Amino acid sequence: MPSNNNRKRKKRERPTIHPKNKYSDNPPDFALLASLYPSFQPYVFYSRNGRPTIDWTDFNATRELTRVLLLHDHGLKWWIPDGQLCPTVPNRSNYIHWIEDLLLSEIIPKTNASGDNVRGFDIGTGANCIYPLLGASLLGWSFVGSDITDVALEWAERNVKDNPHISELIEIRKVERGNDTLSVENSHDGKSHCCESKLDLTENVGIEGKPFSSSYDLRAGVNKSYYGPPVLLGVVKDGEKFDFCMCNPPFFETIEEAGLNPKTSCGGTPEEMVCPGGEMAFITRIIEDSSILKHTFRWYTTMLGRKLNLKFLISKLWEVGVTIVKTTEFVQGQTCRWGLAWSFVPPARKIISPHVAEKNNLSFMLEGIERQYSAINVLESIKSFFCTSGASCNLNTSLFTVDITASNDHYKAILKSEEPHCDRAASCEDVQDTSITSSCLNLPKDKLCFRISVFQQTPGTLLVRGSLKQADSKISGAFSLILKRLEEVLRHKFCREKTTVYPS
Repeated sequence: MPSNNNRKRKKRERPTIHPKNKYSDNPPDFALLASLYPSFQPYVFYSRNGRPTIDWTDFNATRELTRVLLLHDHGLKWWIPDGQLCPTVPNRSNYIHWIEDLLLSEIIPKTNASGDNVRGFDIGTGANCIYPLLGASLLGWSFVGSDITDVALEWAERNVKDNPHISELIEIRKVERGNDTLSVENSHDGKSHCCESKLDLTENVGIEGKPFSSSYDLRAGVNKSYYGPPVLLGVVKDGEKFDFCMCNPPFFETIEEAGLNPKTSCGGTPEEMVCPGGEMAFITRIIEDSSILKHTFRWYTTMLGRKLNLKFLISKLWEVGVTIVKTTEFVQGQTCRWGLAWSFVPPARKIISPHVAEKNNLSFMLEGIERQYSAINVLESIKSFFCTSGASCNLNTSLFTVDITASNDHYKAILKSEEPHCDRAASCEDVQDTSITSSCLNLPKDKLCFRISVFQQTPGTLLVRGSLKQADSKISGAFSLILKRLEEVLRHKFCREKTTVYPS
């Protein structure tokens, strides 16, 4: 029977805050902030374990925390009136950095002539205007932020004007309701709780960047159609081009559902938190608008509050003809949100089939890569793997390749290197095959030159290919075992699950 420790190791690790997030290594220090900002001090108290904290059910406390974090860490002046949705800065920063990753990945080419000037569109920016403020201050992006209510528009404009160093980068645009209106039942009291809920309303379903069956079973009797003001169509002007859009949609179908969690209170108006059909209907409208606008945006993105909705929405995306779909998970403390991104732009980097047969190539797939790692991390680790043995390495981050020149002694050093620790019996069995003496490997007499290339596949999956540079070279036993050793090292360092080897 497996031990408790083994069971713990097999349990999937929970994703963490984005590594680029300012608070990844330095969480907010409430005691320090209280000493620097007297207005925040009354809201800070010490828990039983001696840690400074605040009352998360107190809207004034959460608002003041957001204010001082934006001022202290981002140099932004900010305020919202009572009742408006108060965002959490670390969580919103996660979303910004995920979009940054999408834009830097160059999976799809740029579609505008603005050069390095990134332009975003924030659907429903709110009085807080948090995404344009963070995107402009952190990365110099320009934004259009849209909204429908007079209060949201007024305070978003104030928050932009109060920060003149970035005000020219942000435009606040009013959405005309037209004939359609957003009807919200039972919302007359205007009281609600934050949609940054710690209440788990999700189901554990697997998500891959592949088409799903369109027969996803929606909850019976619930209207998932969106009836409300324009979202993108009718708001985006003719001829405009954007690198991305983003959205923190209304998560809930009723105001009662929005107030289920008594542990937090970040405000939020009915317009910000509720629409008929909830986030499913609202995001479906974004998808429908995107299918018409298509290349107007390089990336369409949105946040979700319920993981169970991803299956239907991804299925919908494939139905409307997108070229790529990506997902992620945003984590802040006990709160989880999910990100969904898609594009109609043809991929710039062709996805390589792992079954292509060439006499001088070997490849393996890295699947289940932890979200904090990117292809460049894997590439740098490949270089380190070969440099440790003394081999000559040349890293090309533009082509995502490492060129290696290795001698007989280098091969021996690699094969004699310490094997990675194995958490699973199956992994250890794979490694045991590499424990063969060098005398049996038909090691090359001369130096061997080869290239290791990394190719983007689906989200969380990379193809790693080793190619001998000599056109007439044939794969030797040593080269096969070295690629297998490399696979074990990369899998142990970057992946949640076991990889699959494909001879090619």
